[in-house]
Amino acid sequence: MFATVGKDLVFRFRIGPVYVALNPATLGASLGVALILIILGLWLRRGIPDDPEAPPSRRAAFLIAFLDLVENQILGGMGEKMRRSLLPLISTLLLYILVCNLSSIIPVPGMVAPTQDLNVTLGLAIFVYLLTHVYGARSKGIFRHLRGYLEPIPVMLPMNLVGDMGRTLSHGFRLFGNILGGGIMVAVTIPVLVNLLVRFLGALALAAIPLVGGAASFILNAFFGVFAGVIQALVFTLLAAAYIQVAAE
Repeated sequence: MFATVGKDLVFRFRIGPVYVALNPATLGASLGVALILIILGLWLRRGIPDDPEAPPSRRAAFLIAFLDLVENQILGGMGEKMRRSLLPLISTLLLYILVCNLSSIIPVPGMVAPTQDLNVTLGLAIFVYLLTHVYGARSKGIFRHLRGYLEPIPVMLPMNLVGDMGRTLSHGFRLFGNILGGGIMVAVTIPVLVNLLVRFLGALALAAIPLVGGAASFILNAFFGVFAGVIQALVFTLLAAAYIQVAAE
């Protein structure tokens, strides 16, 4: 069944003893972003020449430049083996979050950035948290990895677990808060700009309100979406790589 939470329409259903709630707008935007990335990957793949000695095409050069950026700037502090292992994962995570953040500037009615939903950002943070255990157990062995929660003394086990939980929550809330904050800034600023326009120009401004409001909304959305979206995507993936590296060492 559908229920309204604030201004959002939420689809609720039950699986055994568990109630599940889905936001159709967020789910649709998330699936749309995934579809865009799949199409982008296939398009870039077609630009890779079969002959390794052939000069790279523009698409291949773009792909090489992007992977070099991730490998040198985000994974630069890791060893060669760890960098090669994390490169596909971190590249995909960076692209997904970046496109999610930038989707807010698409002029489509009802379009929202999936990362404005706390469920999405916490889901990504929990995914990274699980990966820290996977890479930690693979690198050090499962028993040695779990023994790390007893260091420096066994009585620190509860504090280490709480620290893990707090780190994961802050990882998800940081992305959510910054992206949602940009949307709130746009929503608050537009009425102020329109009010100032009407106050200074009087009745002449009434006819221009839709045009000015739409232009100001697009400009502010573009600024917050591009500037904050790129920065927060980089910050999230940098932290994800750092958490995995610490767990694996």
